[in-house]
This record gives sequence, C-alpha cells and structure tokens, in this order.
Amino acid sequence: MIIRTQSHARAGLVGNPSDGYFGKTISFIVRNYTANVELWETPEIEILPAARDHSVFQNMEALRRDVAYFGYYGGIRLLKATVKRFSDHCRENGVTLADRNFTLRYSSDVPPQVGMAGSSAIITAALRALMAFYEVKIPRAIQAKLILSVENDELNIPAGLQDRVIQAYEGVVFMNFDRETMDRQGFGDYEELDPALLPPLYIAYSTRLSEGTEVFHNDIRSRFNRGEREVVDAMQTWAGLAQRTRDLLVAGRGGEIGPLLDANFDLRRKLYRVSDGNLRMVETARRCGATAKFTGSGGAIVGTCDDEPMFRRLVESLEPLGMKVIKPLIAAGREAAD
Repeated sequence: MIIRTQSHARAGLVGNPSDGYFGKTISFIVRNYTANVELWETPEIEILPAARDHSVFQNMEALRRDVAYFGYYGGIRLLKATVKRFSDHCRENGVTLADRNFTLRYSSDVPPQVGMAGSSAIITAALRALMAFYEVKIPRAIQAKLILSVENDELNIPAGLQDRVIQAYEGVVFMNFDRETMDRQGFGDYEELDPALLPPLYIAYSTRLSEGTEVFHNDIRSRFNRGEREVVDAMQTWAGLAQRTRDLLVAGRGGEIGPLLDANFDLRRKLYRVSDGNLRMVETARRCGATAKFTGSGGAIVGTCDDEPMFRRLVESLEPLGMKVIKPLIAAGREAAD
C-alpha cells in the first residue's frame, strides 16, 4: 500500500514577521500549490530524488537557471532531516516504532523562494506520511514545533513558526506567540478562523524577486536581541495589526482589514531596505486599487481585492512585470487532526 500525503503553500496575511519575535500573526493556506509525498514499505530506507535534486544539466546556462530557481540544495535533505527528527521525537516521548523500512519520494509545485513556505510544505507532507506509516499521532501544535526544529536545528535554516502552524492546521489561523505562553507550553495559542470571514483576496508572485528569509531575519534577530527600541516597537506594532485584523474578522467586518495590510508593509518599508522589484510589485497593485503586503520575506504579495474588475486590473498590470496573479483557494478542512 502506498501512503500519499499533501501539504500546501501558505500566505502570511498580517503580523509577519513578528511570529519569530513573540508577536501575533494571521496566516492562511493556499491550496493552489501542493507538496506531495508518497511512502511505501520496502526492505531498506530509501529517499528518492525529485526534479530539483538532479545534478545533470544540458549546459552551463541550464545549471545557472536551476541554481537561481532552486538554490544549491534540493528536497532530499528536507526529507532526511524530517525522518531523523521524527525518530528523535518518538524516542524522546517513549514511542517505539515498528521495525519497518520504507521508500519516500516527493514532488512540489509550490513556487520556491518567494515567501510561500515551499520547504516547510515538503517537510509537513513527509511528517504526515511518517505518522501514517508508523501509526503515530502527534498534536498539530507539536507537529508545527517539530517541523520548525527540522529547519532550525537540523538544517540551520532560519525560520519562524507561522508557516509550520498554518501548514499543520490549514484553513485560517490567528496565532499568538506571547513570550509567557511560549515559555510555559513551548508553542503559541492558535485560534482557527472561518475562511468565510475573509474578504476577497489575491496573491501575486515572481520567482525573480526573492530576497531570502535568512537575509531579512538575521539582522533583525540581532537587533531585537539587543533590545533596539525601533525593532522591538515594530514587532509590537505588527502584533497589534494582527490582533485588530482578527477582531474585525470575528466581528464580521472583514471588508475593513485592507488598510491594516497596507500598514503592515509600510512599516516594513520604513525599517528595511526593500528591493526595487518588490517595491514595484506592491506599488503597482496599489495603483489598481488593491491593498498589498508581502506574504513572507519578499517575492510574493497578498492583499484585498474588491471585485472582478479590480482583479482583472491586477492581472493586466502585474503579469507584464513577470508576475503570476491568483485567487487563493483556502481549505476549511485539514488533513491532520489532534
């Protein structure tokens, strides 16, 4: 029997990047793009390469394009690290795994390096497959923490919690990473929201504009750890925007959240250097009448879009800049339950 599991892209609606700094965020799943994992029992453990793991190229230009699109590392390291951390988690919690081996393979169409959490989507899908194969149940909040540890601890990839939380829960989630709560239970408080509360949204992205999470977060981390007032205040402001957005949604006033999304980006623009390409994407969307902010660390934007004419204007204005514009499909259900 072949076990097949999935995880999806995600978009940070508001509050990011405060999730890594004891803040608050709202994220939603984007089912338009999917990471798939297949696992079946075999005599030995084997992890099969996918398209992004190949090392044979037609010419130098093909190699250059591949590195620009996927970076120097493919998905195999993500799967190996996931298997290792899953095994560690089971050992640490007294869970004895059956003496069974498997073959694991993956595929993904999540756009890479544009702040839509493609790496953690692969890890999440792999973790679900391992849980199903060994019949191990892990609460969703712990799954998110485990997925983060794969990236942070095993692979030294700087990342925040929100990507892993929304991919573990799916749908729409308001996340509170208050320091006291994190210290007490090791994860935040997560509130699932009805996707129907959201106003019409769009996402636009370009793989050419990625800034890279590590570039953005590393300097922020050191400044935050030093207690630099400008950075600490910014994190509190972003958390406040997330709280206000949550309150408007719950009150049935989702149509009013647009300015809060704009404010999220405007504060980032004041605090950090934003590349010309990313800034052009935001400003072009706003000229169409939409709101706009980054879904993550650059390369993709999300915002409110009032109606079909406005969506068409977004497509007509952004696609000539090399952007893909979509209406996100948001799942109310989830594939992994407590």
